Amino acid sequence: MAMTIPLNINIKEPRWDQSTFVGRAKHFFTVTDPRNILLPNEQLEHARQIVHNYRQGVVDPGLTEDELWRAKYVYDSAFHPDTGEKMILIGRMSAQVPMNMTITGCMMTFYRTTPAVVFWQWINQSFNAIVNYTNRSGDAPITISQLGTAYVSATTGAVATALGLNALTKHVSPLIGRFVPFVAVAAANCINIPLMRQRELKYGIPVTDENGNRLGESASAARQAIAQVVISRILMAAPGMAIPPFIMNTLEKKAFLKRFPWMSAPIQVGLVGFCLVFATPLCCALFPQKSSMSVTRLEPELQAKLRETSLGCERVYFNKGL
Repeated sequence: MAMTIPLNINIKEPRWDQSTFVGRAKHFFTVTDPRNILLPNEQLEHARQIVHNYRQGVVDPGLTEDELWRAKYVYDSAFHPDTGEKMILIGRMSAQVPMNMTITGCMMTFYRTTPAVVFWQWINQSFNAIVNYTNRSGDAPITISQLGTAYVSATTGAVATALGLNALTKHVSPLIGRFVPFVAVAAANCINIPLMRQRELKYGIPVTDENGNRLGESASAARQAIAQVVISRILMAAPGMAIPPFIMNTLEKKAFLKRFPWMSAPIQVGLVGFCLVFATPLCCALFPQKSSMSVTRLEPELQAKLRETSLGCERVYFNKGL
C-alpha cells in the first residue's frame, strides 16, 4: 500500500527556517525563480488544485512531500496570497529578474541624452507601479489615488535626479556618469515605497505576539518595516548597477565594441541579469519577513494597552512586506 503524506504540513509558511539568513535565502531563490513565468496555465491550475485540496484535508493519490512543496511554490508564484486571484505576469516575483535586467540594462546603456533618461526612468517606475499593485496587501489595499501619487512622485524624483546628476557629471570621468541611473533608482525607491505605503504610516500595521495573536496596529512598526524594504530594494539594485559600469567602461575601449557598438546593450543586460539572479533573493532575505521590535519602541498608548492585556510580552512581530 502506498504511503500517504501527513496532513499537518504547514504550507502556509515557507519550507525553510526563516529565522536564519540561509533559510530565507533558500525560500527567496525559489520564489524569484524566473523559470516559473514559463509555466503553462495547466500546470498553474494543477498546482492550485493540489494546494486547495491539501488545505481541505484531501491528499492527491501518490503525492509526495516534495511534490506538495513544489506545488505550493508554483501556486505562490502566480496567485495572490490574500485574494487568490492570478497575478499579472510581469508583476509576479518570478518576473523580477528578467524584467529588471532588461530595464536596468537599458537605463545604464542609454543614459547620455535627456529623452533616453526620461523614457527609461518612466518605464522603470511604470514597472514598479505594476509590481506594487500586483503584490498589494489584502489587509491594507492600495487605492488608485495612492498608486497614482506614488507613481507620479517616484517618476518625477527619478527623472529629476538623473537629469540633475547628468548635468553635474558632464565634465568629469565617463565612469562616474555611468552611476547616475543607480542614484536615480535609489532616490525613486526612497520616494515610491513610503508613498505607496502611506496608509500604513498613518494608521499602522498589525502587530502580533510570538504565537501570532493580533495585539493592535503600530505606525512605529510600519516605519521600521518600510525602512527595511527601502534598504533591501536599494541593495538589490546595487550589484547590477555598480559592477557592470566598471566592466563596460573597460570593454568600450576594446576593439570588439568599437567594431560592434550595437552589442553594448545586450552585454550590459546580460551582466545586470547575472548580478540580479543572486542579488534579488539574497537582498529579499536580508531581513526576516516576520520582523520584530521591542515593545518599548511602540507608541505609548499601545504600550499601555499591552501592559494591561499581554503581561510578559517583550517583543511584537509584524510582516515587513517586500
